[in-house]
Amino acid sequence: MTLMASVASIRISKTVTAATAKQRMLKQLVCSDAPEQALRYHGFRSIAGVDEVGRGALFGPVVAAAVILPERLSGLAKAGLTDSKQLTREQREQLNKRIRRMAIAVCVAEVDAATIDRVNIYQATRMAMLAAVQGLEVAPDHLLIDAMRLDHPCKQTKLIYGDSLSLSIAAASVVAKVHRDALMRDLDLVHPGYGLASHKGYGTPEHRRALAERGPCALHRRTFAPVRAVDPDAVAEAQVTEELLFDDFEIEEGTKWD
Repeated sequence: MTLMASVASIRISKTVTAATAKQRMLKQLVCSDAPEQALRYHGFRSIAGVDEVGRGALFGPVVAAAVILPERLSGLAKAGLTDSKQLTREQREQLNKRIRRMAIAVCVAEVDAATIDRVNIYQATRMAMLAAVQGLEVAPDHLLIDAMRLDHPCKQTKLIYGDSLSLSIAAASVVAKVHRDALMRDLDLVHPGYGLASHKGYGTPEHRRALAERGPCALHRRTFAPVRAVDPDAVAEAQVTEELLFDDFEIEEGTKWD
């Protein structure tokens, strides 16, 4: 093996090791109602967990959910509720049904690809989250949010890795992902040939090959680089780096798409 090949091998090994270490770290986090109980100790009662899915996708909307759960959450903890990306499709769908049965209030909101292209993905994500909160049938008095703050008058706690730490945020994560995944399966029938039912609109090699062969359709995010590369009429999105942490991680880790 040449020195250059050896160095390349070491670099690849380090990259994989770092990604694996991050995945293992997330799996070691304990998702519980400790954040909710701490807020209740300070007098808050109507606590909404808020999360999104689809920030890193090349196709379709970004989807957010807001969920207000009752005080007793031990059943959800025992059922294995955590960040939706750590769960199988079957686990997510079972938990989604359970969450919707027991929740005090649930709301899901979408912001479409055209709006994402117009305002950028960061602002579109905030819009979806805010719409989900505003759509709750019960007004929250505190928001638990994964890695973001919203233009909403009630008190907020920004919790990094919140969907792996807070049952309320994890519930929102599951509800949002089940909703968006079902939407992608439906849209796969409307826009065949891209493999949407498999990769849910993310930038997998399969999806990028289809983009190169077929070009983007009306629901692709034309400001995103892989789409823009095959669409010369697209306008580049201004670089947005604020807190876009988790969807790209999902792709890098090779998480199953089902």
